[in-house]
Amino acid sequence: MHKRQAELIQQLTPRQLTWNLYLTQFILLLISLILGLFLLGQPSDIMNRFQVSLQWIFWGVINGMAVVLIDILLIKVLPEKYYDDGGINHKIFKTMPTWHIPIVSFVVAFSEELLFRGLLQTAFGLIAASLIFAVIHVRYWSHWYLALNVLLLSVWIGIVYEFADQQLWPVIAMHFTIDFLLGMYIKFGSS
Repeated sequence: MHKRQAELIQQLTPRQLTWNLYLTQFILLLISLILGLFLLGQPSDIMNRFQVSLQWIFWGVINGMAVVLIDILLIKVLPEKYYDDGGINHKIFKTMPTWHIPIVSFVVAFSEELLFRGLLQTAFGLIAASLIFAVIHVRYWSHWYLALNVLLLSVWIGIVYEFADQQLWPVIAMHFTIDFLLGMYIKFGSS
């Protein structure tokens, strides 16, 4: 499966991969809207999870930076094959204009955290939401390390969500920080 995925990625242009990324995030937003009606009932139930607390947003950024620091240290220490995702991240971020990286990072962070924390974790709990988060990141399934990494990351984000009184901005900030900094690392710091 991993070899076939890598071959498919090589056939796609960075622009096609980016558009596919936006399409999947749009689908996640639609799923969130539909599920939100069934799981939470009132739109105000989800809107109440968007209260702004600079303290908690700061805490989300700090946690995101900690994840990136740990990840970059592990990238330097572990064999390269442990981080082989088939080339998707490298192909997307290496040629992406710098101004586009924060936009992509925000879209992904917002849509995924709305669904996985705001709806699924709120309705079904941390473990269920984390397992579904790991399952939906299918491109990491071919490597046990990447699958475990995304599962542990999801648990960490879920714990921040619980500590932040189930507010979404802290976990959106955390997820954004991770994606933005790793996107910048791929663009400027990796080969």
